[in-house]
Amino acid sequence: MIKFRRAFGLTLVGLFLLSACSASFSEQKAEIKKEVASTFESQPEKTNTSTKDIDYYLPADVKVEKESPNNVLLKDESKTYILFYNQHEKEDSKVVYNSTLKQQKEWDANETFTKDGKFGYMLVKELKENHFQLIVGIGGVKLTTETENVREDAEAMMQIANSVSIK
Repeated sequence: MIKFRRAFGLTLVGLFLLSACSASFSEQKAEIKKEVASTFESQPEKTNTSTKDIDYYLPADVKVEKESPNNVLLKDESKTYILFYNQHEKEDSKVVYNSTLKQQKEWDANETFTKDGKFGYMLVKELKENHFQLIVGIGGVKLTTETENVREDAEAMMQIANSVSIK
């Protein structure tokens, strides 16, 4: 019985220490917004991939899995991203943002950015504990994924969205 209590106590202490080391989304939200805004405002990466309608940058570890009109399915190991674009909407358009906003009653994060005639955004919805739907976009371009690491994915996704150029 004493061994059980000791093991139980050590387990509780371990869980407490682990939870203290990983910040929750709400604790990271301001920093994530700052990083995404910085990426939004930065010079776009040089494009290295194209479809019939757009040119865009993809990081080396992200691959195109499937293309269809207005959508590109991207894969990074086990994670999937959907790149949606409406080539008829300009960088300052809020049409895609507004229609996306209506898909959820409430968002855990709804951040918008503007600079030099561009409108960008980041939407986050917690689906279950530490598992989020993440959407970032600029004008008529948006990327969507499900993730456990909002910080890392939001910045990478904004980098891709920022690079999209309509042909």
